[in-house]
Amino acid sequence: NPLNMLAIVDYGVGNLRSLAKAFAQVGVEAVVSSDSGLLADASHLVLPGVGAFGSAVGELRRSNLDQVVLAAAERGIPLLGICVGFQMLFDEGHEFGRHAGLGLLRGQVVRFPESALPIPHVGWNQADQTHPHGLFAGIPDHSFFYFVHSYYVEGVESSDVLAVTDYGVTYPSVCGRNNVLGVQFHPEKSQTLGLHLLQNFASWTGSN
Repeated sequence: NPLNMLAIVDYGVGNLRSLAKAFAQVGVEAVVSSDSGLLADASHLVLPGVGAFGSAVGELRRSNLDQVVLAAAERGIPLLGICVGFQMLFDEGHEFGRHAGLGLLRGQVVRFPESALPIPHVGWNQADQTHPHGLFAGIPDHSFFYFVHSYYVEGVESSDVLAVTDYGVTYPSVCGRNNVLGVQFHPEKSQTLGLHLLQNFASWTGSN
């Protein structure tokens, strides 16, 4: 029986203190850990990610924590991927070659097409909600969140798309299937509404 504990998966990429601090600001104690036993006992798991898809997923596999994440997803534990952590939930990423993702959601991670818009996409943009979800409780439609990314997911099953964002292309910025959720933006950098979303996730039980 999982402890009532939210855990952030630490597989050696990036500073996770700001994410833990964001949860603390809304009264949620988040444990940052690379201990597979502890992570396996969590009631909620957060998979963060920064940098390139291939190196992030490579580190996750090297630490064998991909198995912990997959097992938790299978057991129905609420799982939230953030930024590259969101992208890793999909089938594959096309950044510096092709890399297999976790395959929990269908789709590929591809680079933004060249256009007049700068890449990476950095800054505030809107998430237009396409399906109601507990993650959005108290968050108005078309709210702004803070993004930093050069790649986006495409080929996603429409029923898994919870919100879309427009940056030259309209792409899924929030996805979910059953207990598996992901956001392309950084809630921990998105001020009040981002914190509210993290709080919603921490109290979410794993179905809409």
